[in-house]
Amino acid sequence: MGEITLYHWEPNANSGKPMLALEEKGVAYASHYINMLQFDQHQPEYLAVNPQGTIPAMTHGDLVLTESTAIMEYVDEAFDGPALMPADPQDRWRVRWWMKFMDQWLGPSFSMIGWCTFIGPSLASKTEEEREAMLARIPLPERRVAWRKAMFAEFSEAELAESRRRISKGVELLEEELGKRPFVASNAYSLADINIFNSTYMLPVGNADICSPELTPNIWRWLREVYQRPAVQRTWAKGTGRFTDRFTAVMRDFA
Repeated sequence: MGEITLYHWEPNANSGKPMLALEEKGVAYASHYINMLQFDQHQPEYLAVNPQGTIPAMTHGDLVLTESTAIMEYVDEAFDGPALMPADPQDRWRVRWWMKFMDQWLGPSFSMIGWCTFIGPSLASKTEEEREAMLARIPLPERRVAWRKAMFAEFSEAELAESRRRISKGVELLEEELGKRPFVASNAYSLADINIFNSTYMLPVGNADICSPELTPNIWRWLREVYQRPAVQRTWAKGTGRFTDRFTAVMRDFA
């Protein structure tokens, strides 16, 4: 069907999900780096690929795929390599349940905290006029709202408190689930693990009140195992900057 090009940022959160899936399957792809902090995703060149201006996106020949979880499922079904969806129907249900839980409920809370602590401050040196110009290029209205809140520190304390509550509850549920089996949805590594890992890999940093070897031994065991997967390490070797530095520091602790 043709060559594969993946348009992505760092191997963090949504961008990292298809990167990890492709690496686990052993699928070669052309990497097209999109610097999210420079708003490359809202430049005409990228909007010609994905008019919504969201990342990641993947092309496979003439086919354009968007939405990170859907891309992962496509990668698993379209290419040879280790299966990332279990054969058992109950396990498959659990994979889909946890991916939906992450994408719609827990993941946005991780994102909000990340936008406040990293992305917003990263853009603080730009003038108000520069930030307004960047906002004006965002195609989706709801994304403009979210970016504005991040850029101008407009998330309310109530919103942040709700995100922190959800993260605490999500960690509690994940700890319980990982006490039942080696991986999130089944006895084998799956798309659910990829999805959840890419938003929880930094839990060991600055979250000792909700995640630690003593409080969450099952999550700690799971994180250690996923960090040490060759595909995870190869994927993160492609990253740069602060995210990769933090990943490497945690990986050293788990070695």
